[in-house]
Amino acid sequence: MHGAAVFAAMCSRPGTWPPETSPALPTHLHVCFGAARAWRLRPSRRLASHTGMRCWSCERCQVLHPHCGWSSGTGTWWARTTSWVEFPPKVLQQNPPNGWFRLLPFPRGEEESGGSLGALRLKVRLTEDRVLPSKCYQPLMELLMESVLRPPEEDDASPLAVLELTSGDCRQDLATKLVKLFLGQGLAGPFLDYLTRREVARTSDPNTLFRSNSLASKSMEQFMKLVGMPYLHEVLKPVVNRVFEEKKYMELDPSKMDLGRTRRISFKGTPSEEHVRETSLGLLTGYLGPIMDAIVGSVGRCPLAIRLAFKQLRQRVEERFPQAEHKDVRYLAVSGFLFLRFFAPAILTPKLFDLRDQHADPQTSRSLLLLAKAVQSIGNLGQQLGQGKELWMAPLHPFLLQSISRVRDFLDQLVDVDGKEEAGGPARALVPSSVTVREGYLLKRKEEPASLATRFAFKKRYFWLSGDTLSYSKSPEWQMRSSIPVSHIRAVERVDEGAFQLPHVMQVVTQDDTGTPHTTYLQCKNVNELNQWLSALRKASAPNPNKLASCHPGAFRSARWTCCLQADRSAAGCSRTHFAVTLGDWSDPLDPDAETQMVYRQLLLGRDQLRIKYLEDFNMDSSPEADPGEDSGATEGACPDGLARQREAATRLLEVLADLDRAHEEFQQQEQGKVVPRPLRP
Repeated sequence: MHGAAVFAAMCSRPGTWPPETSPALPTHLHVCFGAARAWRLRPSRRLASHTGMRCWSCERCQVLHPHCGWSSGTGTWWARTTSWVEFPPKVLQQNPPNGWFRLLPFPRGEEESGGSLGALRLKVRLTEDRVLPSKCYQPLMELLMESVLRPPEEDDASPLAVLELTSGDCRQDLATKLVKLFLGQGLAGPFLDYLTRREVARTSDPNTLFRSNSLASKSMEQFMKLVGMPYLHEVLKPVVNRVFEEKKYMELDPSKMDLGRTRRISFKGTPSEEHVRETSLGLLTGYLGPIMDAIVGSVGRCPLAIRLAFKQLRQRVEERFPQAEHKDVRYLAVSGFLFLRFFAPAILTPKLFDLRDQHADPQTSRSLLLLAKAVQSIGNLGQQLGQGKELWMAPLHPFLLQSISRVRDFLDQLVDVDGKEEAGGPARALVPSSVTVREGYLLKRKEEPASLATRFAFKKRYFWLSGDTLSYSKSPEWQMRSSIPVSHIRAVERVDEGAFQLPHVMQVVTQDDTGTPHTTYLQCKNVNELNQWLSALRKASAPNPNKLASCHPGAFRSARWTCCLQADRSAAGCSRTHFAVTLGDWSDPLDPDAETQMVYRQLLLGRDQLRIKYLEDFNMDSSPEADPGEDSGATEGACPDGLARQREAATRLLEVLADLDRAHEEFQQQEQGKVVPRPLRP
């Protein structure tokens, strides 16, 4: 059995580690898997501190996690898991693991599961990084923000231009970080436009435009996932649910037809291939029709941020390819993102887009593949119909050709939008005020002055979340509802398991009109549901002012906070809040410092190339021995004023990177006790 690749990156922040009196660290890093298919890393204290993991030893684990265990004899940590893989600390320090590892089951895990669990090969990459205080990243943040306001076609020395050349294998992660970073600054629109213009300017063949996984393509893809997930669910979820529930057999490829299976579900004898093809064609068009109706009728429901981004995209493409023979390029540029990178992948793998809780069975998966292929062909405007190896799709061609004209009209209407509003600003109403974006049963407990808080204080309630209110009642049919105005939310955070001896608990901190704070604790049934509710609540409350900068990840019990042990109930929070939106329901919240740290690490890969191109070549050109007839790579075809501006930008960027280098060195020395702490250069 083989598993999908897993990427794990942990960060640490100087000054946030446990005190020196903390118990000894575990002797191994464990990657643990449980029944919910969730994985957890238990590395050293430095790596774990950023993620709120506080299991350092047997004693500490018993305090915070009564449902897990620690074996000091074997160096084993477990928490409702069924299998593990371990790494000795020496291996982590000398050569961080990056490869395939065999995931072995716990002996007791097989007994509890009632059978053999088998084995799993897991690909792991461990990355350790240090996140500095926010003031250290401010100069780099300013450079990033300034770069999107310059003419991008003439800009080769800005941080974004360097990142395009050095992103390589980590382009997906880098695009995610950059989108989140610019979204938090209200500059997602200019950021996407900057990358789009550079991509269009260096593309000579319109047929290859945005077809590669460039930084521009990946950034637009992540941006759509961020602001368009509720829209995607509204458009596709009804039909996707039908496909899962009805489980109809559909197949057009003769080499894959199972006539025996068709015979078992038919009472008319053994059907022929032609009969199976006709039946499958009717079923496919029966699903495709509602899908296309929902898509072309969704112009008014598409988020304004996406429409404005597509309007900018289409404008840049029309400017670059104005010829009549390229009239379809303006449609293909938009449909390539919307259909090929958004709608079609969501149909193919609904679980990855939170359309379904579980993966499809083989039969349903094949049906979804056929539907995704059809939607992809429509998104390509039929340019490849009748070509390639899939000629068995020919029976669908009449339906696809009829849909193409509707898609053209839809794309014209989609970009026909007026508004100077920033595309993707941080205060965008990502959750419609009147639409229920999430609902379901949760266990609820209000903060009470009583010193004891038993697990039985949590009561089961049915919750609804819209852009206006978080309401709840005893059941979905119950007429009387209580509600919490979304505008009152000041923080939405996870709660340590040790606070109530319960997992998957979050807290919603509100402030009423009198300024009095209130905390509502909510328990979810699993970690996936917890992440989904955290994401939805943070998106709904994104425009709220006066967010809390910190809160307590524990609860006030037995006259003290369980997290920091302070005895004052009104004491300031001991943990920083994550009050911004999340990139999809499965991703971490906005964290500008951690995001800028990754950008800094990536810029280091292009620092030498930048120095050689703009500084060392310039010094050689300026020397008396330089041959005036020789052109350097940096000066070829460029005007003197433009070169001077680019050298100035390169010099400034290199200085910022050097300052961050020094800051990291100083913090590392402080940790080792070699120097006395002093204020860092901002």
